Amino acid sequence: MEKTEDGMLTIKRQPVGSVNVSGSVRTAIPRLLGGLERFDLILGSFPDGGSDAVSSDIIAIVVDFGSRSDACDLTDSEMDSICSSLKAGVNVLVLEPPGRTSVRLDQLSNASVTNTFPTSEWFLKPNRSIGQVIDRIPSEIAVESALSTYGPGKDFVAVVEVNIGLRNLPVVVATKVGKGNLIRAGLDSRTRPTDHLSRLISRMVTLPVLNYQTAKKTLGVGVVGYGPFGGMGHFHGAAAQATDGLRFVAAVDPDPNRRKAAESEFPWIRTYADATDLAVDDEVDIAIVATPPTSHFSIAMSLLGASKHVAVEKPMAITASEANQMIEAARASGVALTVNQNRRWDQDFRAVKRAVDGGRLGDVFNIETFVGGFEHPCRAWHSDETVSGGAAYDWGAHHIDWILQLMPELPTAVSAHGHKRVWNDVTNLDQIRLRLHYASGKEAEFFQSDIAGFRKPKFFIQGTRGTLTGNYRTIRTEIVTAPLGYLAESYHHAEAPAQLKLARYVGPDGLEVSEIPLPPPDKFGFHRNLADHLLLGEPLEVRPDAVFHVIRILEAAHLSSKSGGTVVELA
Repeated sequence: MEKTEDGMLTIKRQPVGSVNVSGSVRTAIPRLLGGLERFDLILGSFPDGGSDAVSSDIIAIVVDFGSRSDACDLTDSEMDSICSSLKAGVNVLVLEPPGRTSVRLDQLSNASVTNTFPTSEWFLKPNRSIGQVIDRIPSEIAVESALSTYGPGKDFVAVVEVNIGLRNLPVVVATKVGKGNLIRAGLDSRTRPTDHLSRLISRMVTLPVLNYQTAKKTLGVGVVGYGPFGGMGHFHGAAAQATDGLRFVAAVDPDPNRRKAAESEFPWIRTYADATDLAVDDEVDIAIVATPPTSHFSIAMSLLGASKHVAVEKPMAITASEANQMIEAARASGVALTVNQNRRWDQDFRAVKRAVDGGRLGDVFNIETFVGGFEHPCRAWHSDETVSGGAAYDWGAHHIDWILQLMPELPTAVSAHGHKRVWNDVTNLDQIRLRLHYASGKEAEFFQSDIAGFRKPKFFIQGTRGTLTGNYRTIRTEIVTAPLGYLAESYHHAEAPAQLKLARYVGPDGLEVSEIPLPPPDKFGFHRNLADHLLLGEPLEVRPDAVFHVIRILEAAHLSSKSGGTVVELA
C-alpha cells in the first residue's frame, strides 16, 4: 500500500508462514519503528467503526505526528477510530515531536505536553517497575532527538523518563483506556534508534505495558561440553547468569576434572557425564552445545528430540544435510534452534553493518575478509581436520556469516584453494582462500592463513559510493614490577575491534576519508536475544535457516579445496 499523508500505521499479526513487510513499505516506515518490521504493517488511515468492527488480528496503531501532512490535530473520525481500537484492546502509540502534538489526546490520557527541547543527546531512563517491557533493556539509553515531555497527571504511568537539570521528566507515558493502552511518546520518528530503543518501542506497542503483575519466568540453561577457566562452557554459564531471565543450572562433560571445575566455578549447578542425563533434566529448558564441531549434529539431534531449546556453538554442523535435519527436528518438536554466531555482536562488525545498511558505501559489490598471521597454530582440536571439520570451519563460520549479513544475495558457486607447507604437527591446512561467486557478478572472499607474515585488513569492502577498510591492531600489555622487572603479554589479534576507515567519493574534489566510530560493547547480546525470543516472542537474531547457508558454503569450500580449487555449484 502506498504511503498516505495522515501519519497512521496499522500493525497486524503476521499470518503463519508469511514473509516480513515488503521492501516498498519498509522504506516508508519511520526509522524509530524499525523493530516492528516482523509484523504485517499497513500504512494509511485506520478504518472507521465501533469496537465490534476492529479486526482481532490488529495489534496496534501508530500515529506519527511528525509525518502528518500538516500541523492539524486528530480529526473526529481519527479520534473515533482510536477510541474504538482502545476499547477493543488495541494499543495506540502516538509519536509527538516538539511542535507536532495532540491536544485532543490530553483528556483521554490525563497528560499533556509541558516542555519541549531541541535536538540534542539525551539519556532515556526506562521505568524499571513496569515488568517485561523493560526486561533486558539497559537502565539508560542514549539518543539524539528533539523531545517533548509530559505532565502533570495522576492516572498515567511514566514508561520512560529523561533527566534534565537533575529532574526526571516523563518522555513516554501510558494510560489504560478500555482494554488497550494509550502510549504517548515525545520523540521524533526520524530519530536514529539504537537496537535497545528499537526493541523498547516495539515492546511498548505490542506488549501490555501496564501489566504490572506479569510473573517473572526464568529459563534453566544447561551446557554440554564444559571448557573451564574462560573456555566456552564457562563463558556460556557466566552469560546465562548475567542475562535476566536465564539461569545456569547444569553442565555436561565426560572429563571428571572439568566437571569439578564447573562445580567450583558455579557451585549451585548439577553436573553430568553424558548429555542423555541433561535431556531428562526438567529444570533445563535450553541446552547449549559447546563440544567440538563434528559432535554438534548427534548431540543437538538428541536434545531436540527431548524437546529442549538448543543453541549450538559455531559451526552449526559439518554438512548442509546435517544442518537441514537439525532444522526439521526443531520444527517437529516445536522448539527453538539457534547458533552462537556471537561475532555478529562484535563492535567493529556492528559498525560496519550500520555503515553498509545506512547506504554510506552505496551498492556493495566486493567484500574481502582476513584472519591470521605467521605463527604456530594451536595444538588443540581446532587444528585437527577430523574433529574441527577443516581449516575453513573455525573462523570461516564467522566470516562467511558476516559476508552473508552484509551482502544478502546468496552466491551461486564456491571455490577454495589451500596450502599445507609449514606446520606438519597439525592436520588442518596452513592457509585457505574461499571465493564466493554471484550471478550478479559481485564478489566475496575469506582468506585465513597461519603463514602470512603481514596481515591483510580484517575488512576490505567496496561499494559504488565508497570503500571501507578495517585493520587489525596488536593487543599487548607491558608492565615493570619488583622483583620481576619487565613483563609483557600479547593477546590474539582478532579479539580487539579493528580500526575502521571509510573513503567516500565526493565529486571533483576527490575522496573524503573518515574514521568510523564503534558502538558500545554488547558482550552477551546473543544470550539476551535468545531470552527475548523465548520469553517475549521477539525474533531470533541468528535464525537456523540463515546459518544453513553458511554451512552449505563451508562444505562446498572444503570439497573444492580437496579437489585443487574446483568451482562447486550451489544447488
